[in-house]
Amino acid sequence: MREKIVLAFLVVLLAAGMSACSVMQGTYQMKVDEADSLTKRLTALQRKHDDLAAENAALKARNEALLADLAGMTLQKDKLTTDLAYVTGQRDKVAADKADLDGILQSKSDSLSQIIFELRRKVADLDAENANLRAENASLAKAREEQVQKVSSTYESLLEKMKTEISRGQVTISELKGKLTVNMVDSILFDSGKAEVKKGGLEILGKVVSILKDVNDKSIRIEGHTDDVQISRALAQRYPTNWELSAARAINVARYLQGQGIDPGHLSAVAYGEWKPVATNDTEEGKAKNRRIEIILVPKE
Repeated sequence: MREKIVLAFLVVLLAAGMSACSVMQGTYQMKVDEADSLTKRLTALQRKHDDLAAENAALKARNEALLADLAGMTLQKDKLTTDLAYVTGQRDKVAADKADLDGILQSKSDSLSQIIFELRRKVADLDAENANLRAENASLAKAREEQVQKVSSTYESLLEKMKTEISRGQVTISELKGKLTVNMVDSILFDSGKAEVKKGGLEILGKVVSILKDVNDKSIRIEGHTDDVQISRALAQRYPTNWELSAARAINVARYLQGQGIDPGHLSAVAYGEWKPVATNDTEEGKAKNRRIEIILVPKE
């Protein structure tokens, strides 16, 4: 563009020079003025061209900056779009989780309501059962009291019937927690080394029978006990050990009670031999206490 302007300018100068020879001085001057004017215009145009070129460069730089900003903003937009998609996904997931939790909570609530209902029913059942148990316990306590009174009455009757034997130390009678025990030393029932109840012993057992006939709610256990003196040779064939002797004595007492009308279903005979002493076997007095028959009244099983 600049070269064309210079070329045009030279052409004009050449034309002006050629015309100078053929035109008048005034015309020449006019052309010179015109050339000066064109030079000024060229200079102005050149300056404007430079300004426009600078402005173009600035605009290009601005455009490149704007394009860079646009690219950055596009990346940011893409990131924001990705973030939005993630947040939206998380929101949807939270919404789904909330729906699931609501369902679970509702199910739990329904289950708890059912459990509470069942517990209330069970509490009501337990209250009713407890009321029945209290009534039953009261009835049992009353029955127990009546049993204790019966045992106490039997105890008192035996004390009265056997006060002579008790005063002689031949019989002891004890009562503890509904268990009544008549303890008779063997000498009033048996001769030494014998298992058959002697006549005097039958009389004493008869006193016991008169009381026990009226006892129908107890089991009667007859226990045979001995001291630790071993069976003599003369008796060893019949009673090899104290087990056999104590067993034979307990059984004979039980048979006598049966023969006097005591229900055999209430009777039992137990042999302890020398293995359940109540006193030391180191003295004659202790041995005498250990040789005994015990008639025990216990609650029926």
